[in-house]
Amino acid sequence: MTAGTVFFTGGAGFIGMHVLPLLLDRGYRVRLFDNMSRGDRARVEELTATGQVELVEKDVRYGGAVREAVRGCSHVIHFATVSINKSTADPHESIDINMVGNNNVFAAAADEGVRRLVFASTASVYGDPSRLPMHEDDPLDPLTPYCISKRAGEDLLRFYERRQGLSWNALRFFNVYGPGQRIEAYYTSVINHFLDRLTNGLPPVIDGRGEQSMDFVHVTDLARAVVAALESERAGLPINIGTGIDTTIAQLAKILIDAVGAEVEPRFNPRDVLVSRRAADIRRAREVLGWEPAVSVREGMTALVDARLGR
Repeated sequence: MTAGTVFFTGGAGFIGMHVLPLLLDRGYRVRLFDNMSRGDRARVEELTATGQVELVEKDVRYGGAVREAVRGCSHVIHFATVSINKSTADPHESIDINMVGNNNVFAAAADEGVRRLVFASTASVYGDPSRLPMHEDDPLDPLTPYCISKRAGEDLLRFYERRQGLSWNALRFFNVYGPGQRIEAYYTSVINHFLDRLTNGLPPVIDGRGEQSMDFVHVTDLARAVVAALESERAGLPINIGTGIDTTIAQLAKILIDAVGAEVEPRFNPRDVLVSRRAADIRRAREVLGWEPAVSVREGMTALVDARLGR
């Protein structure tokens, strides 16, 4: 007997391809719902050949298609979204896909009585944090259509919980990185910029003093959190998924220099920069999900460099 069937929107993308094997290992069947605009088609075809995964190549904006595909599913993971960069370039499309898509998925899940829905939210709902580490109960100040839609998604989940008893967890992802990520991804562009220079024998160039920081969480750790949120006893919560460590851009440059084995020092471009810092308070993830990050930034970045250099 299977553990159930997971309706998984946007599951053919970078993070989804790391979550899927974990779901299959735990006995779930998976109904991928993805328009394949950014999906890994070759990998999806491998997975569908197993008979445990089916692909519904449609768009979350079409409520009838979503409703039909959710029917018979026991769980939902909702990842389908427009990226943060695209949301500022085209707010209309972002609101259409992220807001309408969220509501279509949540309403269908509530109507079909699924056991649990896991929503991919974002640490960007906090805006520029007033303190570190950032806690789930801190004030929210989303600054872009993407971030605004994620905050609204959390509010919509609460609405469907109140109205129909929908069981959900919203994971506020921090700066996800790892193998298989597209190089133009918003918060990995700095990693790729540094690596491009280092592999060409050039030092990384850092704006300001490199004090701005991110909380880099490895995609394999994040994938475990998604499955834990699907199966946790407690629900109805936003949960930070990060490491709790803020890695500055200057520290990141040093980690990558060491990983490449380059004999260079970073070059600093003296100019005023807005220093934003990020670090997650992950106590709730520990308590509710029993989850801890296992891959350190140094380990994860070194593995990324080794893969890129074919070592």
